Amino acid sequence: MTDRARRLVKWRWNFPLVCYTTDERFSTKEKAMGTQVPPRHPLRQLFGALTEKSFTEHLGWPDQNVTTYVSNLLVDFTRTDQLYKIRTQQGKSADTVVDLLYESEVLLEAQSLDRERDVHQHIGDFTLFMAGLFPEYLRRLKSAGMIYHQDFLVDYVKTGKRSYGIVAQMAESPGPEETPLFRKLSDNFELCVTGLGFVRSDLDRLRDPTYRQAKDLLLN
Repeated sequence: MTDRARRLVKWRWNFPLVCYTTDERFSTKEKAMGTQVPPRHPLRQLFGALTEKSFTEHLGWPDQNVTTYVSNLLVDFTRTDQLYKIRTQQGKSADTVVDLLYESEVLLEAQSLDRERDVHQHIGDFTLFMAGLFPEYLRRLKSAGMIYHQDFLVDYVKTGKRSYGIVAQMAESPGPEETPLFRKLSDNFELCVTGLGFVRSDLDRLRDPTYRQAKDLLLN
């Protein structure tokens, strides 16, 4: 782990991972900003340092656009209102990939191409996050005891690759960054999962109680 990451870890910000709702553990200023975590918040700096280290040193892939996107994704998903931000037409959280796929189809529930794109981006983000940080959860989904779970037959990696690919294809006016970014995420989805695996290992080595709490919530 880099010296920068070690210094950040010493800051005991007590910022639980995927364990709280919008109103918990945020200052009045942060709440007023909505779900945006401030740029200089130690959580954002920590995930930025760990992601950059994992993708650059372990994967040999020093792509700043990719590492920035992935580290911001990790920060966003520390909030349950972001992890489950997609709502069904009935106003309920779409908390399975099957539900998200249903919401992404214009012929089914998606009411516009913008909605379809947003949901597919979230599917890519959600599956990458789960496959990279919580592989035990995916293995549990395939166990006999979970046969009635909606995602029992879902391949998170294939689904995430497909959704990121759809986002890349749907860009109305390809810019210098957006389309290449989602094409990279689609084409290198497995590599991104591996990179998050190294981030996960660092969090485990840190014995971070907040990460362990999140893992316990998913597995129990």
